Amino acid sequence: MRPRLLTAALATTLTLLLEVGTATAQPHYTDAGPEPLLAGIFESIEQGSYEKAYQQVDSLIKGYPNYRLAHLIKGDLLLARTKPLTRFGEGGGKATDRVADLRDEALARLKAYKTKPPADYVPRYLAQLGPDQKYAVVVDTQKSRLYLYQNDQGRPRFIADYYITQGKLGADKKMEGDKRTPIGVYHVTSSLSRQKLGDFYGSGAFPINYPNEWDKRMGRKGHGIWLHGTPSDTYSRPPRASDGCVVLTNQDLDTLSKNLQIGLTPVIISNNIEWLSHDDWQTERTSLLAMIEEWRHDWESRDIERYARHYSAKFSGDGQNLAQWVEQKRKVNASKSWIAVNTRNISMFRNPGKEDYVVVTFEQDYKSNNLSNEMKKRQYWIKEDGRWKIVSEGAA
Repeated sequence: MRPRLLTAALATTLTLLLEVGTATAQPHYTDAGPEPLLAGIFESIEQGSYEKAYQQVDSLIKGYPNYRLAHLIKGDLLLARTKPLTRFGEGGGKATDRVADLRDEALARLKAYKTKPPADYVPRYLAQLGPDQKYAVVVDTQKSRLYLYQNDQGRPRFIADYYITQGKLGADKKMEGDKRTPIGVYHVTSSLSRQKLGDFYGSGAFPINYPNEWDKRMGRKGHGIWLHGTPSDTYSRPPRASDGCVVLTNQDLDTLSKNLQIGLTPVIISNNIEWLSHDDWQTERTSLLAMIEEWRHDWESRDIERYARHYSAKFSGDGQNLAQWVEQKRKVNASKSWIAVNTRNISMFRNPGKEDYVVVTFEQDYKSNNLSNEMKKRQYWIKEDGRWKIVSEGAA
């Protein structure tokens, strides 16, 4: 292969692709996907090792036969043997839209591969995993990446990351049919097998609970947001190609599905993940746990004023506003000579969007002189006048 042809051929695209950095991938991150091979191919081309790049492309195609980007790069390498190329994807002929999509995917994959967060940092949103939540999923729509974390005694520990596709018009879903992916704290609600779905959804789907209680409060509409796979003849889709769902390759979805628990696994979708060091994460976690403990203690005190200060002026529940709710609690407390409240299996997840709220879920054991019950409760806490206050609560 003649170097001068490829130098002219892919110089512009290589400059864009390699601008994302050349940092070595940190060893604790998975190298199971095509990203390491892609990075190697483009680095070989940049170094003038074109035959090596060609061999690497063949290895990529062998591992991922339906990966269109790999075939496109191979086409470029072959065409560059006979004439100078002026643009990336010239080997793809006149399919300019497809070439642009594949170029966008290459950029997204390489950026995520070469700009990984520090090994000891965690997403801010995973304040605390409950004991029964074995894993958590965090999606970064800006980087087209999904991160999987394991519950290590309440602390999230990184397991793997995967390339994903989001909505055609980006993130921050508000309306039915707006072709956007929602931002917020969600949970996996069910599992749909390949047999129940058409080939479009690939090896299966995992619906999430969009719209959640906060979304409904904000007037957000829509339904049918899933984690799902790709058609059998497609390895992966462009970074923005879904109607709002989070789409993985079938291979990645099959691997991820082994770690998803129906009704338990949190799926937090962010437009740009905020990372915390372990020390900062621990400080914030401790502060949030303290606020829940203070709320529990003030409820036990039977002092309705102390108890009510934990509730937002915007609170609503069971069709009541804050004033109506407080008056009802005042009447209930009049018949109590003592109250004991125990909370266990607490999980806390912070919203990654513009609205600052924390979703708290726990098992509640309530006892008093004339009543005893247990329930799984979910609360939404917001910042109001510099304090965390409950804006919504009810059965989970």
